[in-house]
Amino acid sequence: MIEPLPLAKNKKEWFYIVFVLLLIFLANISYEYTKYKEFKSQEIYTTQAKVINIYPKRLYDIVKLQSSNITFFTKYKQKPYLKQLDLVEVTIVTQKIKFIDYLKGFYASSFNIHALPSNITIQKILSTDIKQQHKSNQISELFNALFFAIPTSKEMKQIFASYGVSHLVAISGFHLGVLSFVLYWLLYIFYTPLKRKYFPYRNTRFDLLIVTSLVLFIYLLFLGLVPSFLRAFVMFILGIFFLRSNIKIISFQTLGLVVLFIIALFPKLLFSLSLWFSVAGVFYIFLFLQYFKNMNKVFQFLLFNVWIYLAMNPITHFFFGTTSLEQLYSPIFTLGFSIFYPLEVFLHIIDKGSMLDIYLQMWIDTKVVTKEIFTPLWVFIVYIIISFLSIPCPKWFRTLNLSFIAFNLWLYLSYVS
Repeated sequence: MIEPLPLAKNKKEWFYIVFVLLLIFLANISYEYTKYKEFKSQEIYTTQAKVINIYPKRLYDIVKLQSSNITFFTKYKQKPYLKQLDLVEVTIVTQKIKFIDYLKGFYASSFNIHALPSNITIQKILSTDIKQQHKSNQISELFNALFFAIPTSKEMKQIFASYGVSHLVAISGFHLGVLSFVLYWLLYIFYTPLKRKYFPYRNTRFDLLIVTSLVLFIYLLFLGLVPSFLRAFVMFILGIFFLRSNIKIISFQTLGLVVLFIIALFPKLLFSLSLWFSVAGVFYIFLFLQYFKNMNKVFQFLLFNVWIYLAMNPITHFFFGTTSLEQLYSPIFTLGFSIFYPLEVFLHIIDKGSMLDIYLQMWIDTKVVTKEIFTPLWVFIVYIIISFLSIPCPKWFRTLNLSFIAFNLWLYLSYVS
């Protein structure tokens, strides 16, 4: 077997790669700044936008809106009430909006918001079909988030966080992995007989990967370039290219290149928390594979989700403090999700999406007691440093394991005390 080649042979090649990506980043950030100056040139800016999410308050709603070039929040308190995916025309005040706010999303004062006649889109049709298959609005929210990346309500977000399954609901690399696996083998069943009969000279694996990539790309566009799924898709495409070129796929260099490539093309994603969570997840997966690759495959399989969950906890609890004992079931939920997700896709396609609703509703209705416990800043910083030092050094990797074991003991002992 030929040994896989490194991504770059020396520092000089890495310099050229990073330099090209830097030029791309500067070109795109300059373009964004030009659009920002045009945006700011109008103190009163009117645009059409889609309602992404609604956050009800006692006297008004906060709505998250997305237009062709900006994402922003504003207050809405008139009737009729807006719904997710509605198209609106809105006028906002641009005076206090800075460039960094323009990039990462902002709150703006607004007036004259009114709903527009919405075009019937595929997303709306499919979302409506999901709702018609379920009696519970909560379960409809769950599947609209799982299939179409439509944000859920604050209450549902809290339920997912209390069970430690937010990463399963947010469409990411995990979903891409399951979808690509299912797509590949479904295509394999139909393609293999045709290939043998009509074009035996073709490379089956490469052809199926190309078709799978096209389907996933269409899905990515349909979702609206969800950052976590975008990261996974770019890595998937680079993986195919590296596989064909005999370049090492599972490496931190590959992950670093993907991150730089995405930020160079889409500077706004520099501020996307979902992207960085996705990157962190892959980082610890690579770290696990690096140090446990020679472990017995059965033990590796059993340890994988538990280790990733424990390793990610110091990161996730820095941003989100929700803590419960039920979160300890997260590795089991993650394992079961590999079956649940494609099964639910199939059931919804054949209009039987409600088949498991009774069990899902019991899960949703179960009372989970939570506490807010956050990772201290100094712990977060030290943990990040130890994580990076673990890449080349086994001693630091052992320190990392002791660190997250100690952290999780502190976390759950703090919860029960």
